[in-house]
Amino acid sequence: MDHGPTAARKFRNLTMQEMESDPIAVLANQHFGQTKKVKFDAKFVNDIIDSHLAPSQYNPRQIMLLEYTQYLEKYLWPFFDPAKASFQHVLSICLMVNEKYRQRVSPWDTITDDAEKFDALFRHVLQSLTLSNSLDVQRALLLFLIHSFQSFENASVRAECLKLVSIGIWKNLCCDNVRENLMGEYPTLRKLWNSANKKYEAADKDGKAVMDQCQSWLSNAMTDVIQKIYQIEQMVDTDLVMYCERFVEFLIDLEAQLPTRRFFNTLLNDYQFLTLCRLSPLMQRDDQDVRLLKQLIDTLSFYAKFEINDQTGQALSDLEMTEQHSQQLIHLQHTVFSHFRDVFPELPLSNLGSIESRSDLLWHLDPASEDNLVHLCEKLNLRTTPIVPELIGQAFDRKTYLLETIIDKYQKRTSQIEQINKTSLYPDEATLFSDSLIQSQYYTGERPLAIPKLNLQFLTLHDYLLRNYNLFRLESYYEIRQDVEDAVKRLGPRLTYPERTIEWSGWARMALPINAFSVVDVARPDLGKSAPSRVVGEVNFSVDSYTKVLRDEWDSLRRHDIVFLLTIRPHDNSALPFKEGDDFLKHYGIKYIRGAEVIDVLDQHGRPIHEAESKQLNPKQPRQLQLALDPNQYTVDADHNHHGGEDVYETFNVLLRRKPQENNFKAVLETIRDLMQSDLVVPDWLQKVFLGYGDPASANYKQLPNSLPTLDFRDTFLDWSHLKDSFVDKTVDTEGAEESTMVPPFKITTVLPEAAEKPKKKKSKKAMDVDVQETLCVSSYKAPNKGPYPQDIPKLNAVRFTPVQVEAIHSGLNHGLTMVVGPPGTGKTDVAVQTIANLYHNHPSQHTLIVTHSNQALNQIFEKLMALDIDPRHLVRLGHGQEELNTDVSFSKFGRVSSFLELRVELLNEVDRLAKSLQIFGDHGASCETAGYFYRSHVLTRWTPYENMLANPDTLTMDELRDKFPFTLFFSNAPQPWIQEDSLDESIEAARGCFRHLQSMFDTLEEIRPFELLRYQGDRANYLITKEAKIIAMTCTHAALKRRELVDLKFKYDNVVMEESAQILEVETFIPMLLQEPEDGQNRLKRVILIGDHHQLPPVVKNQAFQQYGNMEQSLFSRFVRLGVPALQLDAQGRARPSLAKLYSWQYGSLGDLPNVQTEPAFQLANPGLTYDYQFIHVDAYHGQGESEPVPFFYQNLGEAEYIVALYQYMRLMGYPAEKISILTTYNGQRSLINDVLQKRCGWNAFFGRPAAVTTVDRYQGQQNDYILLSLVRTKSVGHLRDVRRLIVAMSRARLGLYIFGSERLFANCYELKPVFDQLLARPSKLSLHLDESMTTSRKVDDHKKATAIDNVEDLGSLVYKMSEKQLDLQREEQAQAEAEALLLQQQTDEENPEDQLQDQEMENAEDA
Repeated sequence: MDHGPTAARKFRNLTMQEMESDPIAVLANQHFGQTKKVKFDAKFVNDIIDSHLAPSQYNPRQIMLLEYTQYLEKYLWPFFDPAKASFQHVLSICLMVNEKYRQRVSPWDTITDDAEKFDALFRHVLQSLTLSNSLDVQRALLLFLIHSFQSFENASVRAECLKLVSIGIWKNLCCDNVRENLMGEYPTLRKLWNSANKKYEAADKDGKAVMDQCQSWLSNAMTDVIQKIYQIEQMVDTDLVMYCERFVEFLIDLEAQLPTRRFFNTLLNDYQFLTLCRLSPLMQRDDQDVRLLKQLIDTLSFYAKFEINDQTGQALSDLEMTEQHSQQLIHLQHTVFSHFRDVFPELPLSNLGSIESRSDLLWHLDPASEDNLVHLCEKLNLRTTPIVPELIGQAFDRKTYLLETIIDKYQKRTSQIEQINKTSLYPDEATLFSDSLIQSQYYTGERPLAIPKLNLQFLTLHDYLLRNYNLFRLESYYEIRQDVEDAVKRLGPRLTYPERTIEWSGWARMALPINAFSVVDVARPDLGKSAPSRVVGEVNFSVDSYTKVLRDEWDSLRRHDIVFLLTIRPHDNSALPFKEGDDFLKHYGIKYIRGAEVIDVLDQHGRPIHEAESKQLNPKQPRQLQLALDPNQYTVDADHNHHGGEDVYETFNVLLRRKPQENNFKAVLETIRDLMQSDLVVPDWLQKVFLGYGDPASANYKQLPNSLPTLDFRDTFLDWSHLKDSFVDKTVDTEGAEESTMVPPFKITTVLPEAAEKPKKKKSKKAMDVDVQETLCVSSYKAPNKGPYPQDIPKLNAVRFTPVQVEAIHSGLNHGLTMVVGPPGTGKTDVAVQTIANLYHNHPSQHTLIVTHSNQALNQIFEKLMALDIDPRHLVRLGHGQEELNTDVSFSKFGRVSSFLELRVELLNEVDRLAKSLQIFGDHGASCETAGYFYRSHVLTRWTPYENMLANPDTLTMDELRDKFPFTLFFSNAPQPWIQEDSLDESIEAARGCFRHLQSMFDTLEEIRPFELLRYQGDRANYLITKEAKIIAMTCTHAALKRRELVDLKFKYDNVVMEESAQILEVETFIPMLLQEPEDGQNRLKRVILIGDHHQLPPVVKNQAFQQYGNMEQSLFSRFVRLGVPALQLDAQGRARPSLAKLYSWQYGSLGDLPNVQTEPAFQLANPGLTYDYQFIHVDAYHGQGESEPVPFFYQNLGEAEYIVALYQYMRLMGYPAEKISILTTYNGQRSLINDVLQKRCGWNAFFGRPAAVTTVDRYQGQQNDYILLSLVRTKSVGHLRDVRRLIVAMSRARLGLYIFGSERLFANCYELKPVFDQLLARPSKLSLHLDESMTTSRKVDDHKKATAIDNVEDLGSLVYKMSEKQLDLQREEQAQAEAEALLLQQQTDEENPEDQLQDQEMENAEDA
């Protein structure tokens, strides 16, 4: 079967013409496409299958067409009657569900609304799979089951699936002893078994039939597929192989989730399914047709013996696995010694190490007779006859089967960790261009892939990391392969004639020919290792033929950058154009590809060059890099060379680099590999939820025993009414205080009724659903005076948080997991910042880690943190991007160190000033140490008696307070006198505030003292990160890159706050939780706060196969939401006009508006010159053409590009600032085209300028602007805008105006887009303007009168031309007027200063002379 572009073409999106003209589309329109009431016709459903789909072998495009017509929603499911439904009806539902899954659209909300109907459908599917249908039909039904088992977040689906893997399937075990042994070891299993039997006995005839079907279905299905596997002969039946592939995939899914694995794994092992697979003829073949099936069988074998206890779910370490295997071997020895000592005389007495391998076991067992082996298997509770008995004699003899059965159970399992450690982290040519990686490029969903899947649940943390490791590695290799292909094509290698030497017909930005390469050092292996501990090479290359820009790029290579060395030997045909589908390696003659890490950049003398020196290199001077090669790969290559192969390292002739931001794969893979080999400790309260088991709410603070009852909310509330409005569903108690006296800051204690605090017995599920109203005891306190200077006045929060935001802050302050869903514009960053600030003040000794996906989001958080009462010295930002912060202060680790040293000088000067004011002579401000002595000897000794006097205010007078204050002279430079003449209490507090200022000054110096003692910047920076910084921020990528360094530094933190967490890959969310070593076997993490929006775009995964089949685009945030982890959804937006917000608020349930968007003039007034605040503008074919595709998947639409640029010109001519307008599109091709049109239409006139951004919707996520112009591009098919998450992002970027250009006929009929396009198309689809308006219009936003409709882009272009002419005339008039005024001013100046004029004339004459 073709896996290349031809196969992918079958699954490309439908065109508009197909949607309207295909016979199936016509039939669908006749039966349920009209607006009138739909009548069901069973004959029509049968005819679709029998006359259209079956004859075309279920053509994917016809299925896509039916799904597009909403066949499932409008016709199949509403009229599904379990009693009357035909087989064709059931199959049609399965086909539609499968197609929705392929297109990443959830089908379950449609078909699980009626649990009984879905139960009946599921029974029908199981029954249909047992019938003798064609293999493509069986494959479709099986795929429906696979999708069901991947959707356990849906209760109805989960209930039906678990019936197939209940303990009842153990009735099919070969002997009762297997079951009894397990029940004896785990008593709870007996209770489950007895309970299942009681239910069966109590059921009626129909109920028993259903239970029998469920309990025997897997058993029968495995027997059936074994028969099919043995039918795969020399002439491969593709349909047969594809069905077997799907079934093995199904079994892998069962094994990879604990609820389905628990009982099934015992049945799988009992049936010897894998043993029978290995004995089948196909395993002896190496054909490409069966390669995928063999890989899937290997994956199933891996999961069948995974390191986990199936009954308890406990992860097993390597030591525990070894002990478990040893116990099995000991049991084998005991059995043999008791019953077969004469048959196997040496086996019982052998040491375990000599009987754990396959060859050793075979040596002991093979001499025995078949009868002896049968008796041994009976004693070991193993099957003596395969589940398909006729295979004996036909496919293998019985003795072979018995031997393989025993060996499969008792041979030692290969350690995954050992295999990973022996594997190179760099890809080679075979890995990059393997069939599986190439096929994944054209993934269609027709066949499974031998790659891991990320789903709701994982077996263990090791399983979680292993799946992510493999997927991340494959995705990285895919991106590297694309870079290699691009660079090699651009280099254009070819042979010269007649010399037949290599010539480069082109040039590449990211690759160049090298002068020489050599291996300069191979270090001895470490103890117990076979690979060298270090392999170092040096590469020499020239850049003198490149421009300065390219030379600078090559000279920017730094330590730890990854480069690739290539050996290319072109042949006669390499100069010919490369055809899609050809073998890339063979075409261009690529022989070897090896990765390496830069150790140093060297000069001509072999000395390392510093970064500053690299900018001064002579262009003609050859460059030299010292590289660290992969020892594992070097070992393999050396072994190959030893056996007569070529020395790879003498052949390299090309050096390739990659963009730094895309070249972090090795460090991330190393981090994941390190995690797999370390003692992972996830907080106990989080582990079950993280793996996807147990109560999803168990990590919420309300469920934790150590939740904090009393919390200080500080400046969260602006006033008392704000607090009361935030807790309308709770009882607020002021503990006797008058409400009029209650002013911020507030402390809140949560009190539950006694019955809720101490439940006497386990409550029923119904009782647990009843919420017990909480009582909040609120107390107010006065914040202490910090001093008389402006910098002592704390910066307070000014945001009036909504009740949901307050609850999010409340949850974040408490222990446990907090999930916050932040729709666009709902202030999720404000919530994060306030939570961080409250944690900073409530828990001064704790450290908080902030993690985001992008530098931009991190900078937004930092800028808002700086506006709150947080000491800047406790903030640090790691990684690149801090230079984009809108501040003059550097928050990088070295910038913070410098600020500490600057602050030290400033504070020591203050110490000297204080000493001088106290008339104490000496060099007290010489160092932090002398300042500390001064504080203890002279400051405290003066303050303590004064404080004792303040402790008795009843006997204190204002004069005493003033006269005896010891630091009057020091504080004489305060802006206001510190003493309040009219209030003794206020004056006492002010005096204490002055001392707090001094105390803070000396405390700060004490904190700075280590920076004074440490002499090296690196040591100071490390101390800052580990000890001084309380709030540490970094991107998820930086956390993955630097984990090893942070752990080695003994980095510690207590809280993690993750913004944009729905955009971060699963594993990149997990790594930041493990940047520290456990303490006493426990993770010290107390809080995990995840903030994101799963309704917007997920993490970016370039390879479609890994994105869709592997579900690599799943974020931890979205997985938790699917699991049902409690999440607080912010419910009021303050970004966009309410009318604009309605375009996306439907996705969020009840999303309201904040007062600012209802009251501020900018939101109430219309957009000048534009009739509507949002509008869909239909764009006809421009010069007879809609979308175009100059190269595959590079979509463009010239008509929309011209229209959108013309509207931009119109808005600029109206007076809209260019920085307030952004142009977005859904495809990179259109972005490129719009830039070209902008250059052509606007480049000639600087007045137009450029918009704030011209980019894709995907890249603009997280950003916003006042006005958005959006091009949808497609006219033949909807394309990837059908992903509702992308639609939500596109609709939510604008604050004041959104103008969308596209094909009305295409997008109006898309079911997923209907909630948006129903609103858009309620307005005219011709651009509507108000031509008589200026930028100072007072027209209200809902006033649409006196509008002018623009028919097409030509009309708008004509209007813009006329306005441009007027603008030019105006500019000419203004320029002429300015010149005239300048001339007049010069004349007046000359008349007033005739002497100066004469002097100027004389100077001009002198210059002429």
